Amino acid sequence: MVKSGRAKRMAKHHKRHGAGTLNLVSLMDIFTILVFFLLVNSSDVEVLPNAKDLQLPESIAEDKAKETVVILISDADIIVQGVPVAKVDRVMRSTGNDIPELREALKSQNDRVLRREAQDDIAGREVTIMGDKDLPYRLLKKVMATCTASDYGQISLAVLQKSSDELDDLQAAR
Repeated sequence: MVKSGRAKRMAKHHKRHGAGTLNLVSLMDIFTILVFFLLVNSSDVEVLPNAKDLQLPESIAEDKAKETVVILISDADIIVQGVPVAKVDRVMRSTGNDIPELREALKSQNDRVLRREAQDDIAGREVTIMGDKDLPYRLLKKVMATCTASDYGQISLAVLQKSSDELDDLQAAR
């Protein structure tokens, strides 16, 4: 096969300079910066467990959730960090505000989940309660009393943050 003059020149040029190469050093620098950026910015968000059957109440609070022990109250169970510990119907039938199974589960979480500072400081221990907005107050009161008896000083309720439009409407109504 006969090559044209241009094809010969291109072949000679590729032999001298080689085919186009990719500079991997620049790409490695970019990917390193991207990884550090993602690592630094991914630590300030806590993802609460997703419970499809729960409809959280709404709130206008601005404070964000911190990493804490999570208690999920479903229709049937009270769940601590993903492990069912008590049945709701049995708790509702019991007298008094103490839930022994929940208390034991919370005490066992002290070493595993809490930060080092919070293990010694009772007032610094935090627990987040997730429950449906139609949850009976009597059940919520029992869970909160058990948290307090288990040496948790700060109790938070998980809520959905209202949008700024709803907040403006609420302030205008006042």
